[in-house]
Amino acid sequence: MTETAFQDFYPEYFAHCYGCGSMNDLGHQIKSFWDGEESVCHFQPMPYHTAIPGYVYGGLLASLVDCHGTGTAAAAGYRAENRAMDTEPPLRYLTASLHVDYLKPTPLGPVLEIRAKVKEVKGRKVVIEEWIVVNGVITVKGEVVAVQVPEGLVKELLEKNND
Repeated sequence: MTETAFQDFYPEYFAHCYGCGSMNDLGHQIKSFWDGEESVCHFQPMPYHTAIPGYVYGGLLASLVDCHGTGTAAAAGYRAENRAMDTEPPLRYLTASLHVDYLKPTPLGPVLEIRAKVKEVKGRKVVIEEWIVVNGVITVKGEVVAVQVPEGLVKELLEKNND
């Protein structure tokens, strides 16, 4: 596995996301890494992430698929350009589409493993296939279509960051 999480390469002005932003003290602050041709993230749900007693809230699961997917898209974008994630300009992706299938109730307690594969990299768009595994069982499958942040939004964020 890679040593530095994809999200650790996000510039501060791109690191406020509730799911994956290091600048969001109340967020999940997930960390995603390459594991060969797949990416992986581990997340420990808390007791307040409950849907019904003993099971994880589906919105949390969707959020994990979403943010692990956009992080993987960023890493795939850098790979496609054959450059390191700490090079300029930074690549950051937003969710254009999120699809989640809940296959089985996800038990609350064990660490969740979120895995992903890159299905397609085409210009500014990356498609990511994902699944959540708990105790060796896939409980959730998902797909994220991520698009690179438009240059105009990058400029706007930079201006706000420099104010």
